Amino acid sequence: MRSATVEVRGSWLHYVEVGAGDPVLFLHGNPTSSYLWRNVIDEVARAGWRCIALDLIGMGGSGKPILDYRLVDHLGYVEAFIDALGLSDLTVVGHDWGAVIALDHARRFRSRVRRVAFMEGHLHAIDRWSDLDEGSRELFQRLRTPGVGEQLIIQENFFVEEVLPAGILRTLSQEELDAYRAPYRDPAARLPVWRWPQEIPIEGVPADVAAIVTANQAVLADPELPKLLLHATPGAVIGPAEVAWCREHGRALTIVDIGPGTHFLPEDRPAEIAAALSEWLGLPLL
Repeated sequence: MRSATVEVRGSWLHYVEVGAGDPVLFLHGNPTSSYLWRNVIDEVARAGWRCIALDLIGMGGSGKPILDYRLVDHLGYVEAFIDALGLSDLTVVGHDWGAVIALDHARRFRSRVRRVAFMEGHLHAIDRWSDLDEGSRELFQRLRTPGVGEQLIIQENFFVEEVLPAGILRTLSQEELDAYRAPYRDPAARLPVWRWPQEIPIEGVPADVAAIVTANQAVLADPELPKLLLHATPGAVIGPAEVAWCREHGRALTIVDIGPGTHFLPEDRPAEIAAALSEWLGLPLL
């Protein structure tokens, strides 16, 4: 596995790469990094693909420029990264916010995206706070309360220390947890982690994120773009209701249940994800 950086937009993005063949770009969410995919990409590479796992700007080993770290910032940096590497005939695989980015890129750059796979990402804006279960509603209202969210995430590193382990069925080893802590030892480096909960589109706020998530539904309905939804039981962001919606409204969509899991599925089900991806990637294009 090769580790490298590429200069984009006055900063740099770090990525790891393994294998040869048509490119498969893996995108993570909050508060993870390319490390999330470590137990997935080797297996997919062995099936004959060039696997590239990116650290989003401000996260993992990528640069930390002065930004707001909003979704639109990440979209621009991922676009610049793909341009810098000259990637085409591309498959994009996304988890969490990486899934939103993957679907957005497929929608805006259809000519260079051949397939999209996604898991545990926002497929719909949330109409009302009351649509969230009580625990999630209380948590995200706290995280979006000025002063409270900053204390929890920036000062106490709440997402790495609490949210990440709680979203994994197994127990992370000390080495694994330290790898996730490494980019955020300095509280000042935790701004991107704090920003992501503010970006969840709830009751139309933020409006631009709600619009992007809603527009991405056109990708799910595209009958000519192969897509793969990987979901677990019980899931978290994508639970039974979202899976049912995808079965009804998705086109050219393969849906695979990978077994028990909540949110950070590549930590609990890496072998199942790699197997499902390898099989799906080997299918003929539409």
